[in-house]
Amino acid sequence: MPEPAPLTVTICTSCALGRAGFAAPLAQALAEAGVAAKVQTTDCMSGCARASTCAFRSAGKTAYLFGDLDESDLADLVNFARSYAVSPDGTFADARILGALRLKALARIPG
Repeated sequence: MPEPAPLTVTICTSCALGRAGFAAPLAQALAEAGVAAKVQTTDCMSGCARASTCAFRSAGKTAYLFGDLDESDLADLVNFARSYAVSPDGTFADARILGALRLKALARIPG
């Protein structure tokens, strides 16, 4: 079976969550869950209308952008990352896999 494409998670540092240093606890939680991911930050993701954004991408997969995030979303982000990492194309037949994130999805971008 081929090795899954690397997962990159990007946190906006213009938003409150990013300014609070959320990238570090997210990276730690992903590592503890066994999810191989590069967690990085960027200055702005232009999600200001629904601030505190986070993107998940992997080559050849659908990318996701979530907003309106806060620290309480950590478990849902880890669960999503775990499912996303093993999904062949980044899509899901049932949105319930997103948990509360399904109400915080800003974009789903084809791979």
